[in-house]
Amino acid sequence: MEQSTLQIKDRSLKVADSIIDCIGQTPLVRLNSLFASSGASVYAKLEMMNPGGSMKDRPARYIIEQGLRDGTIKLDTHLIESTSGNLGIGLALTAKRYGLKFTCVVDPKITSTNLRMITYLGAQVDMVTEPDEHGSYLQSRIRRVKELASQDPAGYWINQYANPLNWQAHYHGAGQEIVEQMDGQIDVLVCAVSTTGSILGISRRVKEANPHARIVAVDAVGSIIFGTPSRQRELPGIGANRVPELFSPNEIDQVIHVDDRESVLGCQKLLEREGIFAGGSSGSLVAALEKLVPTLRPSAKVVTVFADRGERYLDSVYDEQWVNQLPPSQVIKSI
Repeated sequence: MEQSTLQIKDRSLKVADSIIDCIGQTPLVRLNSLFASSGASVYAKLEMMNPGGSMKDRPARYIIEQGLRDGTIKLDTHLIESTSGNLGIGLALTAKRYGLKFTCVVDPKITSTNLRMITYLGAQVDMVTEPDEHGSYLQSRIRRVKELASQDPAGYWINQYANPLNWQAHYHGAGQEIVEQMDGQIDVLVCAVSTTGSILGISRRVKEANPHARIVAVDAVGSIIFGTPSRQRELPGIGANRVPELFSPNEIDQVIHVDDRESVLGCQKLLEREGIFAGGSSGSLVAALEKLVPTLRPSAKVVTVFADRGERYLDSVYDEQWVNQLPPSQVIKSI
């Protein structure tokens, strides 16, 4: 795939022109304490180190800049998107840089920190309060996005679940960086899924460097992406109650499902053992890796991606009262 000039044009700069020029070039760290005794080497891409605090900074910048480049987005365009938080922050950050109007459609499960950050960055917030037919809010948010876009002639729906620029951002961004940081030596890539943009973009670049790399998706119990039954989920940022248009199941070799309680425990272990204060989906990845790594050969090189920062989950994952209200764990057999 031809490399885009977006996101790489400023790599040689010692001083950034703006905050969004600091997106990317995140560190890769070996998880020595958690997995050293297993034999396999496990590395985590710390996407939480992006200036907006998550991996969603990459598609936010990429989609807006590409749209400005090709005319899809103009200076009077009203950007609209449904997001549980991280993409909203990334879009608000980039929209502010270019002076664009942005409305973020959220639901009551958004963390208070994310909600305040989106607002402080200048975005308008539209809160849906009625659950959809699955008991979550995703379909309700999408219906509201379509309604807002139809009411404004300048309205433009980012549509992260279907927009190919989503996966392209990760292909040229984290995917390229991981290949460079690992010198192409990657046996297993383990990523959490929601829109599936990150796992597809990163894995496509990884597969170019190592066609034999195994791609493992980590999904939430209750998500329907891989055809498992829908049930109520409390943890944002992983799983979905609709199958994304971007989804390409034939590119996924294995799926591991993790429930909310396992994710919380994974976050706690990651903080205690590695000193990494990460968000809920990172805990899901730790829980999945604990199941996966013992099945791998000792020489395997495993890469995972920690999407966001833990301070956004102080009133959920890291709050004992919130955790105590979660239902008991329900294990789903890996696909």
